[in-house]
Amino acid sequence: MYDVIVVGARVSGAATAMLLSKAGHRVLLLDRAKFPGGKAAATNLIHPPGILRLRRWGLLDAVRATGCPPIHSYGLQSGPVALMARLPAVDGVAEAYSPEREKLDEILLEGAVAAGAELREQVALRELLTDDHGTVIGVRAETEDRTPVVAHARLVVGADGANSTVARLVGAEKYDTSPVLNKSHWSYWAGLPHDGRVRTYRHNHKHAFTWPTHDGLTIVGVALPVKDFQAAPDEERDKTVIAAFDEVDPDFAARLRETERVDRWMTGAVPNFLRRSHGRGWALVGDAGYTRDPITAAGITDALRGAELLAEAVEPALSGDRDLNQALAGYARRRDALVRGHYRYTRDHAMIADHNREELEIIRAMTRSPEHGSGMVGMFATIVPPAEFYAPANIHALFDHVAPGGDPGWKIRMVKWLVRGAPRHLPPVTRLADRLIAANLGSMGTYLLGGSAGRTA
Repeated sequence: MYDVIVVGARVSGAATAMLLSKAGHRVLLLDRAKFPGGKAAATNLIHPPGILRLRRWGLLDAVRATGCPPIHSYGLQSGPVALMARLPAVDGVAEAYSPEREKLDEILLEGAVAAGAELREQVALRELLTDDHGTVIGVRAETEDRTPVVAHARLVVGADGANSTVARLVGAEKYDTSPVLNKSHWSYWAGLPHDGRVRTYRHNHKHAFTWPTHDGLTIVGVALPVKDFQAAPDEERDKTVIAAFDEVDPDFAARLRETERVDRWMTGAVPNFLRRSHGRGWALVGDAGYTRDPITAAGITDALRGAELLAEAVEPALSGDRDLNQALAGYARRRDALVRGHYRYTRDHAMIADHNREELEIIRAMTRSPEHGSGMVGMFATIVPPAEFYAPANIHALFDHVAPGGDPGWKIRMVKWLVRGAPRHLPPVTRLADRLIAANLGSMGTYLLGGSAGRTA
């Protein structure tokens, strides 16, 4: 009899098994794969909230030792406006890393086994065992040679990806869904300089991106609206991606032509959904319970945060200090509260809509305000909640950095006067300004009237 069975032994599953094993619980960790192996099609980036967890768990030095340089700044260039800012710190961590995915999986899995988790590889889940009340009490699985595996536990955790078998077997429904919004090409390039920066570009309904990763390599790619994406041989994808950089960063495009791609092109396309994350005797974590478009490269970070959230919720119940069903319900509430803001922000970002004139002026103002620039990239990096960044007081302060004169256009000049020049004893004037901002800033403006919230890193 186990305390917990975790199905899926990659990032979220291995982390969950490690944390619960460290707390003294008996954990069985199952995966249908043989490790190491099974190269994941991932862009590898771990934002500071994920790095913070790796540091807490004593695994950060092992990640650093894989040969990935620290990343300290993120940037967005939209049309003619280029923003580059340092990442804000979260509990003293202000760096990102982009390790090789297979090595990251190994580090987390070794951490789980070292903590006491029992790993069974090449075991596929076939059925969940339930009692007379419908509570999940274990699993029925089988090895690669069809040998049956039956195990019982107080809790079964599905950490088996977006197409989770656990989710299917318990009938966990999806909600707040969106279809695939874009598709990406990306690969690894050798011979490009590393300067500790993530660069993203928004232009002509394309989202180009690049950052340093493991072994002296650089990730290079572009996301396109679904209707514009075409599968093609690797040589044609070379031309597509380099042409996208030609439009936004000709110097970088020239470097691409002078160096070489050292891996195949990979393709990413992910639907957006939240899924019911708990029930009697079961829970979902990682992509099994929540998936957002990879355009913000937050999948690994979300998996690490989710594992910690689940472990913190159920550990007291497994120790006998709390009802397990109540603990799981609390986990589900906290999970949704943690992810909803960035989930919505990511879906908006994934539309790859070009910014209008007013949006560009607001981004230009962020380039003049280190605090706002850091907040903007912190939002991309899952540090700053959108509701906090787009809170009225923060956006009103940003208008102090709008350029004087006629360049920003009459709409921005009028709003600047309303929020910074009009008498403060006229609240209706400020509310009018907020409505004007919301009406003219596209997806950015939709957050302004939604109130503020604390950080969720």
